[in-house]
Amino acid sequence: MLQERWSLERVQQWLSAVEKGEELFQETKAWEILEGFGKHTDEELTSTISAKLYSLLAKARYERMGRKDHLVESWVNQALKEDSENKLAHELKLEGLIEFVKELKIPTKFPPIRETDHGSAKKKTAEEYNEMAKHFFRYMEDVDKMREDLSDSIERLKENKRMTVIEELLLYIDKLREPFATIETATDEYAHSLTGVYYSAAQFQQIVRATKEIEEVNEQWNALIQTTQIKQSDGTALEELQKMIGLEGVKGRIKKLYQFLHYQKVRLNQGFQSKDGINLHMILTGNPGTGKTHLARLLAKIYYELGLLTRDEVYEVDRTHLVGAYVGQSEENTIKAIERASGGVLFIDEAYSLKRAGAAGNDYGQTVIDTLVSAMTSGKYAGTFAVILAGYPDEMRAFLRANPGLRSRFPEQNHIHIEDYSVSELLQIGELVALENDYLLTNGAKVELKKRIERAQVDDSFGNARTTKNIIQNAIFQKGSQLSLDNVKTDDFVFLEAGDFKEKEMDDEKKALKQLDELTGLENVKQEIHQLTSFVKIQQIRREQGLKALPLQVHTIFSGNPGTGKTTVAQIFAEALKEIGLLKRGHLIVASRADLVAGYVGQTAHKTKEKIKDALGGVLFIDEAYSLLSTGQGDFGKEVINTLVQEMTVHKDNLVVILAGYANEIELLLSSNPGLRSRFKKHIHFDDYSKDELIEIILYWTEQSGYLFSTEAKEALISGIERNGHPANGRYAVDVFERLVQLQSLRLTKQNQYDMKSLSTIIKEDVDKLISERGE
Repeated sequence: MLQERWSLERVQQWLSAVEKGEELFQETKAWEILEGFGKHTDEELTSTISAKLYSLLAKARYERMGRKDHLVESWVNQALKEDSENKLAHELKLEGLIEFVKELKIPTKFPPIRETDHGSAKKKTAEEYNEMAKHFFRYMEDVDKMREDLSDSIERLKENKRMTVIEELLLYIDKLREPFATIETATDEYAHSLTGVYYSAAQFQQIVRATKEIEEVNEQWNALIQTTQIKQSDGTALEELQKMIGLEGVKGRIKKLYQFLHYQKVRLNQGFQSKDGINLHMILTGNPGTGKTHLARLLAKIYYELGLLTRDEVYEVDRTHLVGAYVGQSEENTIKAIERASGGVLFIDEAYSLKRAGAAGNDYGQTVIDTLVSAMTSGKYAGTFAVILAGYPDEMRAFLRANPGLRSRFPEQNHIHIEDYSVSELLQIGELVALENDYLLTNGAKVELKKRIERAQVDDSFGNARTTKNIIQNAIFQKGSQLSLDNVKTDDFVFLEAGDFKEKEMDDEKKALKQLDELTGLENVKQEIHQLTSFVKIQQIRREQGLKALPLQVHTIFSGNPGTGKTTVAQIFAEALKEIGLLKRGHLIVASRADLVAGYVGQTAHKTKEKIKDALGGVLFIDEAYSLLSTGQGDFGKEVINTLVQEMTVHKDNLVVILAGYANEIELLLSSNPGLRSRFKKHIHFDDYSKDELIEIILYWTEQSGYLFSTEAKEALISGIERNGHPANGRYAVDVFERLVQLQSLRLTKQNQYDMKSLSTIIKEDVDKLISERGE
C-alpha cells in the first residue's frame, strides 16, 4: 500500500507539476514512491503511474550519463511492461536507435589505388576496401534489426520531432548502401582479376566513383550529427545559485545584490558619477560546510558576468599563505597574493586568524591587514580585484570590531550570513551526493541517513553539507568493502540501503543498563534510572508514531556522601541515554567550581559556556555543585548558575546536566535560583554502602584484577570491617584492595616467593597487617 504521505492523488499532482515544468524531477523521490507502491484498488492507475516513474527515472539517468546503459534499458522495459502506451518510454527506445546509428564510422578518406602500384599492393588495398564494405553491411544488419524491433515505437511516434532526426539519419545511411555494395562487388572481382600489373579498368573506375560518393555523403553525415547533439548550457551564476539546495535567505540577498550592481554599472555607463565607486568586497559568515567557498566562486562569476571584473577566477588563501616569519615577508606575500588575484577575487578563509588576540610582537598578521587595506583603497591595485573574507560568525564579528580600518571597507549590505542547513535540506544534499556517484537511496537508507545526520548535529563544529557528504561516502565504502562479488546483482551497484549507513556496535560491549544492574548495591538508584530511561524511550516512540509526547525532563540531582557511586552512575546514565537515542555522543564531562568560575567579570560566563560546549551531546556532571553558591562580594558563582540555566534552555535535549553533592547543600543551591529548581525535577539519593556491600566491592576488584583471598583472609576481612560500613564508601573499598595488594607485594619480596599461587593470593597476614595499620 502506498504510504499515506504519498497518496495516489499527491503522486499524480507531483507528476503533473513535473510534466509541466513547474517542479524538478527528483530520482530519489521517484524511487521512494515506487518503493511505497503495493496492491491498490485501481491497478490500472497504479500501473500507469509506475510506468511514468520508471520512464522518468530512465530519462534522468540517460541525460545524466549521456548514454543509454543497461539500467536505462531495464527501466524503459519495465515502464512498457507496466504501460505499453507510455510515450516517454517509446521515445527513449528511439533515442537508443539514434545513439546506435550515430556510432557508424564512415571512412573520411579511402586509401588510394594507383595504376603504378605493384599488383600485390593493389590487391592488398582492394581487400581493405572490401572489408570496409562488409563492415558497413554487418552494421546495417544490426540497424535493420533494431528498426524492426522498434517498429511499434516508430509507428506510435510518427509525429515526434525526434522521428525527423531518425528519418534523416536513416536516409543518409540508405544513401551509402549502393556505393558500398558497388565497392564490395567490384573489389571482390578486382582482387581476383589482378595478375601481375594487369587489372580491369571498368572495375577500377567503379571503385573510384563509389569512394568519392561515400566521401561526399560523409561530409553531409558529419554536419547532420552535429545538429543532433543536445547543447547544454552552464547557465548564469544566478541560475546556478537558484539550483542549489536551501540557502533561501542567501539567494534573496544575492539577487538583490546582483540587481544593485547592475543598476550601479548602468548608471555609471550613462555618465552619472559615484564618489565611492562600486564596492565588490564581501564578508561571508557561516558554520563549517555551509558553502562559503562555493558562494565566493559564484560571486566571482556574477562580478565577471556584469563586467565588473575581467576574470571569474578565485584565488584562495589563508593565514599560512600570507603571514611571514620575518619583517617584510608578510607584506611581500600579501602583494603576491593580490597580484595573483588581479582581475578576479582574493578569497581569505578564516580571516580572523590573521590577527590573533594576545599575539606576540613577532606576529605579523597586522601587517597583512594593513597591506590589504591599502591595496583595496589606493595605489595601482585599487579596483582591480575584490576581497572576500570568510569565517565563523562569532570569530568574524570579534575580528572586525578589532580592525575598524578593515571593517569600513565592507559595508553592511556586503555582509552575508549563511545559516546552517535543516535536516530536510541535508537529506536532499545527501541524495544529490549519492546521485553524483551514481547511486540512489532506498527509503530505509534515507531513514538511517537522517539518524546519522542528527547524531552528528551536536555543536557548532557540525560540518553541514561536508559531514553529509562524508556519511554518504562512508556508506559507499561500507557497501563496496562488504559486498561479495560472487553473486552480485545490478541493484547492488545502484542502491545504497539502510545497512550501508548503520554504524556497527561492538558485540562485546555491555549495554549501559546491564552495567548498572551489575553494580553493587544502589537498588533505589537502579530503579530510578530504569524508570527515567524508560520514560524517555516511550516518549520518543510516541513522538515517532505521531502521538503527543510529554516534555523530556532528564536533568537530575544526585545527592549522597562521597564514594557512593554518583560519577560512575552518571557515566552509565549518559551511555543509556545515547543507546535510546536521546543523546548523540553519550560522553560524560565532569566539572567542579574551579572549571567554571573565573576571577574577573565576564570571564565566568565564557568559561562556563566552553565547558557546556564540551558536554554537548552528553552529560555535564557538576560535582559539589553547592560550591557555586556565592560566598560574598566579587564571587562569580551566581554567574555560573545564570549561564547554566540559559544554556540548558538553548540546547534543550542536546545537553543533560547532573548536579551532585550533599542533599542539604544542594537544596540551598536550588533555592537560590527559581529557574534552576524548575529544570531539576528528578532527585536521586545515593545511600551509603553497607558492610556487606563494601566487602562485595572489595571482592569484585580482587577478582577483576586477577587476585583471590584465602579462606582465612576473607574471614579476617569480614570481621575487620565495621558493621556500619565506612564514611568513604566505595573509595574506601577500592583503597582497601589497593593497600592489600601493596602489603602482599612487600611480603612476597621479603620471602623471595614468586610461584603462581603466591603471586595471586592475599592471605590472612596481609589483612591483619592492614587492620593493624588502620586501627580497625
